[in-house]
Amino acid sequence: MGETVRRTVVVSGVNLRKGGTLTILRQCLQYLSTLSGEYRIVALVHKRSLCDYPGIEYIEMPWCIRSWGHRLWAEYVTMNRISREIAAQDGRKVWLWLSMHDTTPRVEAEHQEVYCHTSFPFLKVKAHDFLMDPKIPLFAAFTRFAYRINVHRNDVLIVQQQWFADALSKLLGVPRSRFRVLPPGNGEIPQVTPHARRAGDRVTFFYASTPDCHKNFETLCEAARLLEPEFPGRFRVVLTVKGDENRYARWLRGKWGSVEAIDFHGFMSKEELFTTYADASCFVFPSRIETWGLPISEYVRTAADGGTLLLADLPYAHETLESAASENGVSPRASFFPATDPKALAARMRSIMTAND
Repeated sequence: MGETVRRTVVVSGVNLRKGGTLTILRQCLQYLSTLSGEYRIVALVHKRSLCDYPGIEYIEMPWCIRSWGHRLWAEYVTMNRISREIAAQDGRKVWLWLSMHDTTPRVEAEHQEVYCHTSFPFLKVKAHDFLMDPKIPLFAAFTRFAYRINVHRNDVLIVQQQWFADALSKLLGVPRSRFRVLPPGNGEIPQVTPHARRAGDRVTFFYASTPDCHKNFETLCEAARLLEPEFPGRFRVVLTVKGDENRYARWLRGKWGSVEAIDFHGFMSKEELFTTYADASCFVFPSRIETWGLPISEYVRTAADGGTLLLADLPYAHETLESAASENGVSPRASFFPATDPKALAARMRSIMTAND
């Protein structure tokens, strides 16, 4: 009898180069590396050096990120050719093609699955978004289109939250039974010791995120402006925005830079970030859309007893908080506010400050 041909698994992640999505790609390939004796594993990536594990065959495609035209050509032309070449080598079709970045390529495979991590189709776009960063509202519109292409070829669609599965099922007309909800695992966090609090210390509100317009820093900044005359010198708002990163950051600094309570701190190292989590009186997260909301999980894991949080009253925040509290066995003190209502946020911040009197 001849040697049994291993079934082939292809993982495509050509545009994953940083952040949480790259971490998930690495975790996926690290696991598949342990199965390389049983399966032939082929990975289509931006650069091999980003996720290099033994037992995996790599095809580098750095040109895919040049434009959406290049990306679409890769998904629907190049990957189809690669799937046929692999089939010719193996004498049969690829057994499983797993796309790690939202789109469903046109390939020849027995089974297809897609990991959906972009929640932008459900972003409620504001006119101001076009002024701050037109790429974001345009990307939101594009992803509503891109998700639909070939989506019914997938046996499974993988998402991180229940609300996202429900929303995508309705948007795409894909049966809910095809979705698998796989929350992100807990990564390692540095051990930090919070600074001792003293009587008279200012109440510290902290928001950690990137300076992108959908992150909605303006709601928190305006809430701080409203509260400053009432509580002069009694609170501070720490932001991981410096004010010079992009147009949105410059607008934030220009409009609210005179508010003394706001600390435009800028980027933090991982150690500084988690120390600030531990020191903060309250973590605020007003983002208008998220696939998960990782800083919420990080804060709950770091703060004593889960800490105090003020969160946008949106499905992702409720689900992330519930998951983080359950996984870590804590009971965070949380309150929710309409994401774009600074007066409502100011009222909840006021309650926290007066409770500390």
